[in-house]
Amino acid sequence: MKIRMSLPGGLVLVGALLFGACSGASEDDPTVADSVSGATTTVEAGRPDLPDGFDVQGHRGARGLKPENTLPSFETALDLGVSTLELDLHFSADGDVVVWHDPVIDPEKCGLKPDAPAHIPDPDDPGVTEDALAVRALTTDDLRWFDCSRNPDQEAFPDQDSEPTLLAENDFGIVTLDDLIDFVERYASAPSKTDLQRNGASTVGYNIETKRGFGDPSAIDDGFDGTNPGPFELRLLEVIEDRQIRDRVVVQSFIRESLEAIHRVDPGIRLAALTVGGDADPGGYAKLGASVWSPKASTISERRLNEAFEAGLVVIPWTVNSLEEVERLVAAGVDGVITDRPDIILGP
Repeated sequence: MKIRMSLPGGLVLVGALLFGACSGASEDDPTVADSVSGATTTVEAGRPDLPDGFDVQGHRGARGLKPENTLPSFETALDLGVSTLELDLHFSADGDVVVWHDPVIDPEKCGLKPDAPAHIPDPDDPGVTEDALAVRALTTDDLRWFDCSRNPDQEAFPDQDSEPTLLAENDFGIVTLDDLIDFVERYASAPSKTDLQRNGASTVGYNIETKRGFGDPSAIDDGFDGTNPGPFELRLLEVIEDRQIRDRVVVQSFIRESLEAIHRVDPGIRLAALTVGGDADPGGYAKLGASVWSPKASTISERRLNEAFEAGLVVIPWTVNSLEEVERLVAAGVDGVITDRPDIILGP
């Protein structure tokens, strides 16, 4: 029997731990893509028939349509009606959590805004070192001077553009988590948005990933010892509490130690397990305090999926960018998906 996890406010949110990093499911444990390949889901006007409460999470905002983790990307995701904003966090030189995926500013994604102060390192300057471009080496004010409107992979994201959006306009800088929350609140009261869009923004969830490094949880360089929470985790918890978004947040990470440290400080913060391989242990994640299992979509097996349901876990795979894949996963019974293309799932 399928078991569901009830979350406050009716939200279904995702978090993460690095578990089951083996490659693929075994031959006697077929993937969901194989086991339900004959199943069909009613599609009207090019959209799948989604179950009530199905959680469509905008990956890094709407990465397939706007540059990732920027305010225009999050605005686009909100315009489309996602139920959750998925985002990444790093730690700035002045001790704040900032919305960005990579530990170093990548010239394939970012350049400098016009009139940037001379002390801001230029990603396009071959003489600038990675150390100088490390997020941890830059203050929040420094990070605002980067223009991260570039498409790093035109083949993967052919429909991504950097045209201004209505509220964020052309602000493609790197912002803090506080900045993002401010923006969502502004969106929720913006006369230029529809009632449906404003209402969606007022309840949208935040799926927040802590970006400590694989095999090196101390990589953010804040003194984290792998057991006790570092300044990074403590600042994240402070923002969540100060901004009163606790019931709308799940903290996710590939790094188990980061989430365990958060759980020690605040056992009430919802966590979940993110996996990259087929050899997963959903029951073990539930015992560790996770409420969600978020596997790589191509690795889900029917057996592991049933284990997750029996353990009471919400299951939200990543990163799902085709209607065909959405249909298979809906038929298999997942609770939501993380997607670069919420427009494909939610439609205009």
